[in-house]
Amino acid sequence: MKKLLARGYLVVLLVILYAPILIIAIFSFTEAKVLGNWTGFSTKLYESLFTGGLGNSMVKAIENTITIGLLAALCSTMLGSVAAIGIHNMKGRGRKAITFLNDIPMLNPDIITGISLFILFVAVGVSQGYVTVLLAHISFCTPYVVLTVLPRLRMMNPNIYEAALDLGATPAQALRKVIIPQIRPSMISGFILAFTLSIDDFAVTLFTKGNRGLETLSTYIYADARKGGLTPELRPLMTLIFLAVLALLIIINIRSARNNKQKLIK
Repeated sequence: MKKLLARGYLVVLLVILYAPILIIAIFSFTEAKVLGNWTGFSTKLYESLFTGGLGNSMVKAIENTITIGLLAALCSTMLGSVAAIGIHNMKGRGRKAITFLNDIPMLNPDIITGISLFILFVAVGVSQGYVTVLLAHISFCTPYVVLTVLPRLRMMNPNIYEAALDLGATPAQALRKVIIPQIRPSMISGFILAFTLSIDDFAVTLFTKGNRGLETLSTYIYADARKGGLTPELRPLMTLIFLAVLALLIIINIRSARNNKQKLIK
């Protein structure tokens, strides 16, 4: 009975999580402008998505979302990896204090982070726009990268770095040729996580984008919904984004399973 209830709970939870995505995917194959109104199977929305049928504002929002996401993920991966190495090499209360401070931004509500960054940019006189949104995304993505890389560093043999130094490598060479190859899988995972968080963010972007017309996909959808409905082409776009993320996760899991299998064989 316990197993049956546990499986039933899991099924209900998965249905709640994925049913909205499935509904969007189904109604992306119809021409109806209103979600839930099926007017027959059609790929017109996908054709419109790929043939330039979107408005200039939506195309610009997609471009901003992708470029900000990639740049924020790249910068936060580099900063977070270096920070994780520094935290790992600390000892005693210093490590615990820095780890605690790193966890606060992840537990902090997005709206508080957005308002805090907004006040900071206003206080220092920085004009809000693309750069402030990028800096804001880097600031809240970096702690997640640190949290992703730290467990890998704890699993690594601490004597490898010292052995590289004893064999004549400089600290920079040991970092580049010994430590980074060991933590590369975690860095890739951190990059993907940061990219996903950046694309998904709304509250922080809303408070830091200013009033110069900069839009990301999340703020565009919010503004579009306030007008009384959503652009129909958003349905195929959301479906393709979900499938791309799903395919990426499957590839990563397959590679991870193969690497673990090879390690067990060795």
